[in-house]
Amino acid sequence: MKKYKGLVLMLLISLSLFGLVACKDGGNNAAYEQITAQEAKTIIDNEKNYIIIDARTEEEFVEGHIEDAILIPEYEIVHRAEKELPDKNALILVYCRSGRRSKIASQELVNLGYTNVKEFGGIIDWPYETVK
Repeated sequence: MKKYKGLVLMLLISLSLFGLVACKDGGNNAAYEQITAQEAKTIIDNEKNYIIIDARTEEEFVEGHIEDAILIPEYEIVHRAEKELPDKNALILVYCRSGRRSKIASQELVNLGYTNVKEFGGIIDWPYETVK
């Protein structure tokens, strides 16, 4: 019987901790969508209303970027997004160099209330044209 009480106690503690972690974001289960470079290119070629965010540094952007991309470095997204991206329902495509910073930027956008964010990794995996 003591064995079961200990097990039940551990289970209750685990569920409580899980509940705290799960509710940390205030119940916001929103997420960005991970897509491939090919899917991003299809959107760029076929859609009219979209925004491309380059989440790299200015130096990286100058070396080459996807045409019509807006430079908002990942570390500035929280401070600049609402001013530069007023429509929180706009289709937003996000990339960086390798995919790490674009994931961070995409999650920050979702945390700010953006509803249609698609992250497509890094420019190193972009097989299409870029501009300087």
